[in-house]
Amino acid sequence: MIKFLDLQKITAQYAGELKQAAAEVIDSGWFLQGERVKAFEQQLKDYLGVKHAVTCANGLDALRLILKAYIELGIMNEGDEVIVPANTFIASILAITDIRLKPVFVEPDMQTYNIDISLVEQAITPRTKAIMVVHLYGRTCWSEELESLAGKYHLRIIEDNAQAIGAYYFYNNGTSLRTGSLGDAAGNSFYPGKNLGALGDSGAVTTNDEDLATTVRTLANYGSIEKYVNKYQGLNSRMDEIQAAFLSVKLKYLDAENDLRRQVANYYVEHIKNEKIILPLLPENRRSHVHHLFIIRAKERNRLQAYLETKGIQTLIHYPVPPYKQAAYKEWNHWSFPVTEAIHNEVLSLPISSVIGEEEIKKIVESVNKYQ
Repeated sequence: MIKFLDLQKITAQYAGELKQAAAEVIDSGWFLQGERVKAFEQQLKDYLGVKHAVTCANGLDALRLILKAYIELGIMNEGDEVIVPANTFIASILAITDIRLKPVFVEPDMQTYNIDISLVEQAITPRTKAIMVVHLYGRTCWSEELESLAGKYHLRIIEDNAQAIGAYYFYNNGTSLRTGSLGDAAGNSFYPGKNLGALGDSGAVTTNDEDLATTVRTLANYGSIEKYVNKYQGLNSRMDEIQAAFLSVKLKYLDAENDLRRQVANYYVEHIKNEKIILPLLPENRRSHVHHLFIIRAKERNRLQAYLETKGIQTLIHYPVPPYKQAAYKEWNHWSFPVTEAIHNEVLSLPISSVIGEEEIKKIVESVNKYQ
């Protein structure tokens, strides 16, 4: 069986460094809010090119903390609207509704699967306070038009950077910035299956806004500015020392591993030749995609998945049901976003990673090409 993602093989590459890092944390006797978290936050700031990085428990909390901080700072109020893509993992939506804000869904671009920026302006109302862009599947979602809209309507731009760490946006003037540093704030996830994955749950908020960073850090520590002094009704959302130590090891290899993912994606696009399969459109500058997932589409997606299973190829569906069709949001179930639904009904994720073997890739391509 070709695994969708072989985490054992990925982790084995630097098992010695990870075990050494774990031993050092164990021997230190200091497991929370220590030097390893500080070190990783500095490394993350340097890597992304931001002024502030605040670690937390997971990627969902990172987004929740950003929005909650904006409310505490008086920039948003309950009931305000956040524009968000209709096709995203439900965490993007949970973060918004958990803080009693209102998500306003916008259809994606069928070519990129990211929010269709040309449709954003028509979704803006007097209650709109932010646009949440999701760099879905690892592809940068950004434009200078988006920045102009935010300026015109005085909106914050929040990045859901759970899937795209290491990707770039290239400006018309030739400069570039990494995702996680483009907007006013970004939520980052280090779930084990991510391109930069911890050995457990972890996340971080990145921003250039000092007031926001300070508020996020306070909120994540029970709302406490100093021990037993609580400024806000906060959360307990902290990265532990051992995960920070692991992430410091793995961050060193991230760019090289993202390059390997691009090579796999290039091979798929160049060699999959089947009229029943719709391949993703690769960006002109390949560094604007880190291929957290490699998505193909097929009209009979479930039949394709079952066929590949018989060939010993594990695939996954990201994602079978849009957030607004989930039972958790039954009040929205009658809504229809045709582009989103077409994507969710057709997408299938092929195995992709930095450790997938050449023979495995060839077998996947051969099997997909023989699908009828």
